Amino acid sequence: MSQRGVEVLRSADLIAAEDTRHSQRLLQHHAIDTPCIAYHDHSHERALGRISDCLANGGAVALVSDAGTPLISDPGYRLVRQMQDRGFAIRPVPGACAAIAALSASGLATDRFLFEGFLPARTGSRANRLSQLAAETVTLIFYEAPHRIKECLQDMVDTFGAEREAVLAREITKTFETIRRGSLAQLAAFVAADSNQQKGEIVLLVAGREKNAQELQPDIAGLLERLALELPAKRAAAVVADYTGLRKKQLYDHLLALKQS
Repeated sequence: MSQRGVEVLRSADLIAAEDTRHSQRLLQHHAIDTPCIAYHDHSHERALGRISDCLANGGAVALVSDAGTPLISDPGYRLVRQMQDRGFAIRPVPGACAAIAALSASGLATDRFLFEGFLPARTGSRANRLSQLAAETVTLIFYEAPHRIKECLQDMVDTFGAEREAVLAREITKTFETIRRGSLAQLAAFVAADSNQQKGEIVLLVAGREKNAQELQPDIAGLLERLALELPAKRAAAVVADYTGLRKKQLYDHLLALKQS
């Protein structure tokens, strides 16, 4: 918690909290007695009205989430839009963000990354989304619930391959912080063998696919082969290359090899 964050909460006229019971522990720790109101994406219009009235009367409202940076996989963007539309200024107060903190300590490439947030809870939907991400060459960042971490890692092994490098970052900045890098197969075994790794707040980071990888993922190969039924091979390869970021030559070579076989 930054000193600026403490000062903002202390000087605000109202605090809009995702869960007032949870936030009260933080406020008590810093001896902050600013009034609180519950706010989430399904809040009653009465809560929005109270926030708007406070701002209209010249007051300041601080928005806080249960952990990390507000709005990052947390409620709040609708409130921000509505208050902006009504002419009120929105000012960020930088602080901890699990995705960025985990990325900075991961040992994976940080120049380009894709924050995916939470994957679908259902196995089929989760596997489908992972297959759509399989060709990405940038570092992938996910949040995952502790009760799904074992199944999620196994789905990643099945989709990305057992040897794809990844990082488990758990309980960032907390007492039992864990940051472990290894192959997806190694991380899956590590989590399965230790129930403590199936607790707390979890960030999973997966290395992007190597750009020079020769073997195409099944979904990409299927798309390429289907397009080749309607287009010349070079055109089909160009379209899929533009869509996936893969090299056109690799895709064209795949079609040539298929034709030869």
